[in-house]
Amino acid sequence: MTTPTHSAPTPQTWQLRLALESDAPDLEALIPLSVRSLQAPYYTQDQMDAALGPVFGVDRQLIRDGTYFVAESAGVIVGCGGWSRRSSLYGGDGHRTGEDPLLNPQRDAARVRAFFVHPAWARRGIGRAIMVACEQAIIAAGFQRVDIVATLAGEPLYATFGYAVLERYEIPMLDGLSLPVVRMTRSLESA
Repeated sequence: MTTPTHSAPTPQTWQLRLALESDAPDLEALIPLSVRSLQAPYYTQDQMDAALGPVFGVDRQLIRDGTYFVAESAGVIVGCGGWSRRSSLYGGDGHRTGEDPLLNPQRDAARVRAFFVHPAWARRGIGRAIMVACEQAIIAAGFQRVDIVATLAGEPLYATFGYAVLERYEIPMLDGLSLPVVRMTRSLESA
């Protein structure tokens, strides 16, 4: 993955597109970079290291389903995120055992998942643009509700979209570690 320049990019210098399976290596490089920088104020180094892979990782099923977006500037992926019509709430596909079942739009909530932004491109509207694209696609797919398992760093973004906190809990990880997260929800019926 090519490292973006650290000049002051403007939001117009990146474009959203659907992710391709060939983007996976670039996503695998972006995710730890994003986590270790943007999640650092909220989680310890041990928590972040333990979460990379099982919690923070590439889910190729989202890419195959056509529900994962990347923000790209000059051919370099600077952000990513998506939604899912499958039951998993978080995590990369490398730690999944078995098929991830499809949700029923009439009774289940869609999932918003796996948002990561390159630290040099943070706070430039990438997460917001991906969220708008996700919600439009979720509505088009017939879902009326959305659930998110948000990191502490991601909670403020989702709150600006009207997502309400359902619960705060901790995802258990190896070596007795856990990752505090926030389960959030929103109805899109009136969106």
